[in-house]
Formats: sequence, C-alpha cells, structure tokens
Amino acid sequence: MSEYLSVGEVMLRLKTPGHERFFQSSSFEATFGGGEANVAVALSNYGLDSGFVSALPDNPIGEACIRELRGFGVDVSRVRRSGDRIGIYFLESGANQRPSNVVYDRAASSIASASPSDFDWPQILSGAKWMHITGITPALSESAAELSLDAVQAAQASGVTVSCDFNYRGKLWNYGKSAPEVMRELVKFVDVGIANEEDCQKSLGIGVGDVHVESGELDPKRYEQLTAKVLEEFPNMSVLAVTLRESKSADRNGWSACLRDQSGFFLSRRYEITDIIDRVGGGDSFASGLIYGLNAYEDRQESLEFAVAASCLKHSILGDFNRVTVPEVQKLMGGDASGRVQR
Repeated sequence: MSEYLSVGEVMLRLKTPGHERFFQSSSFEATFGGGEANVAVALSNYGLDSGFVSALPDNPIGEACIRELRGFGVDVSRVRRSGDRIGIYFLESGANQRPSNVVYDRAASSIASASPSDFDWPQILSGAKWMHITGITPALSESAAELSLDAVQAAQASGVTVSCDFNYRGKLWNYGKSAPEVMRELVKFVDVGIANEEDCQKSLGIGVGDVHVESGELDPKRYEQLTAKVLEEFPNMSVLAVTLRESKSADRNGWSACLRDQSGFFLSRRYEITDIIDRVGGGDSFASGLIYGLNAYEDRQESLEFAVAASCLKHSILGDFNRVTVPEVQKLMGGDASGRVQR
C-alpha cells in the first residue's frame, strides 16, 4: 500500500498547439492532468511510494489515463472504475499580455458523480502516512465535497498527515454552497495548508486587506500577517505555505513563497522566470515539492526552498506533470540556474 496518497480528479487536457487561440487550427494536444494527480506523479518522480485515489469511467479513455499514471510509477489500485465520463479541460496558452484561458467540461464526471460511500477510507488509508487533497474536488459537486470531508476526517482518525492546497476555482463553485462554507469545515482536519496569493481570502474568507494579484507586485509582509491569521483561526494546522507569483506577463513571472509554522516565518529565494513554457500545474509542483521537502529535510527553510525550486523548474516543462528529479531540484537550490548544456 502507498505511503503518500493523493485524492481527487484527473482530467483529459486538451491544449491548443503552441500559443494558438481556441480552434485557430483544427487540432488539440491531448494529455492528462489535474491538481491531485499532478502531485502523485511528482512524488513518484522523487522516489516516494505514491498512490492516487479517484474514480474514472471504465472505457478506453479511462484506461489510457490509468496507463499514463501507472507509467510514472503511481499506484492506481485505489481508482474506482465507475461513472460515465472523464472530466475535460481545454487550455489556451497565453503569451505576453494575453493571459492563458481554461474552459472546464467536467460536470457529471466520474468523481463528481461518485457517492461518498463508494470509498472505504479505513481500507484505503491502510499503510499510508500522508494524504493530499485540494479545494478543487469539493467544488465539483455536493457529493464530492462530502467524500472530501470523509477522507480528511478518516485520515486524521488514522493518524495520517493531511495536506490541502486550498485551490480556489471560481468557475466550479456552482452547486449552491460557497467555497468558505465548505472549505472552512474541511480545513479543520488539515495539518499542512498550501495556498497561492488569493486562496486564503476566497477559499477560507481570511484576508488582510484586498489582494491585487493583477498588479504584478506582492508585499511579503502582508503574507507574514496573513499566515499568522490563518494559523490563529485554525490551530490544528501546523504549517501554512503560500506561493507568491508576480505576474509581469504570461511569459514572465517572479516566483517565490513563504511558510509559517510554530517556530516562525520563512521567506524563500525569489526566481525571475522568463520565457515560460507552461505555468499550469505550477502550484501542484510546489505542493509536491513541499511534501517531499517536509519529509526529507529537518530545516523548514530547506523544505521551502526545495518546493520553490521544484515549481520554478516546472515552468520550463510542457504539460501538467512536473517531470523533474530530486538532483535537478537540488542543483537549482544550490544556485546553478545557468541552464548550461549537461554533457
């Protein structure tokens, strides 16, 4: 049984070629991805015993997705084969001042239609030490929110560490409940929280004034206050990490992160990322890097630096999955950002 489990939805990703607009040409690049699956793949790449928990239709598309995840070494034995369809997302990759655009087609997907009783959490969690979930799955449907809550409650009862990326997706919260209404209950059972610049505000309803992520400038001192406020409201949470993305354009971002635990506040090195290949999955690559870092390093600063370096490298890789190794991340952590050919 896998030690590191990720729970959620994996989707078919249909991306326009290069930086084309939707249907500028007649083709799409078809791959798979999704927040929780992205984490499972990255953890497996780092050499951890990684498993994925979800539901997929018992058809050739679902089978292709299973084979893809299995090819990365992810344990897919806990994926239920049920429902009628895999969720889909369409991606139009931005450039310069034109932003990327995502269109979801995931209503009534297998995981959104699954019943909470379909998952035997004590059995699923047998042998596990860590479970990762996000705020995306609870946004899909009321039943998906219920199974997410069941999962974190069962994990806590089993002594399994729970990490949660608060991931706010405004296009998904359509079934009558607000994100804070659902997420504040779920986060009561979370040990390690992960967020971006605005997730705490929109997923939990906690802020320190308005967050203007479109400005391209972020003040780390605001996040020193914000992280302290979140941990004060959720004393069960031992660690909260927040990514700090400064979007200058679709191709150029400043990238760093901060972390707070009971010992204090930590701020990472800042990377200037230019000529971005693909920023989708950047937050998931940070989450998986943080999970690895918290388990590999005793020093919180090193854990944070590993996560930020891993997610920095993801911006150079096409597709949802972060296809990097621990030595590659450690090399960037050590200051080698030259990009020189390795011979």
